[in-house]
Amino acid sequence: MGKAKKTRKFAVAKKIISPKDSRVKSNQIVQAAKAKEAEKKEKPRHVDQAVSALFFQYNTQLGPPYHILVDTNFINFSIRNKMDIVRSMMDCLLAKCIPCITDCVMGELERLGSKYKVALRMAQDPRFERIPCGCKGCYADDCLVNMVTQWRCFVVATCDKELRGRIRKIPGVPCMYISSHRYTVERMPEAFGAPR
Repeated sequence: MGKAKKTRKFAVAKKIISPKDSRVKSNQIVQAAKAKEAEKKEKPRHVDQAVSALFFQYNTQLGPPYHILVDTNFINFSIRNKMDIVRSMMDCLLAKCIPCITDCVMGELERLGSKYKVALRMAQDPRFERIPCGCKGCYADDCLVNMVTQWRCFVVATCDKELRGRIRKIPGVPCMYISSHRYTVERMPEAFGAPR
């Protein structure tokens, strides 16, 4: 018996998955994105409640005695410029000032070591009020921003430009910093002692 002759089949192509098939990976990603978008639209929008202490941009909760949240670098720069923190704050705001330190700032000062021993001793001064914060070992700048957004009754004292930029975004919170060997406050109209 002879070998059967196979005839070649014309116009027959291999079976290929359609690019629109759901098994293609890129289509799965697109479908997942669409599902997330639809889920977002169904959820109710979360809108933060407006702060009742603000009259436009003016904060009505701020008034003497001023509670001032102090940052680590503010204490260090005050020591470098040979300034008494409480007295300089009073000269700037022309009212009684209570410097406040959060637990995170105190922890940061303790971690800096013996080089900043003077700053730590100054922060432990009885005139400084210690404020417990709920965060556990978070970054001091984040702690200060959280405190200020929760309670709008503080002035933030810092020399850190990045932190000052973050605080400027929060309406009604003034920021104290050192410029030309004096304390200055921005966004606070009643600070008559602050240099302009």
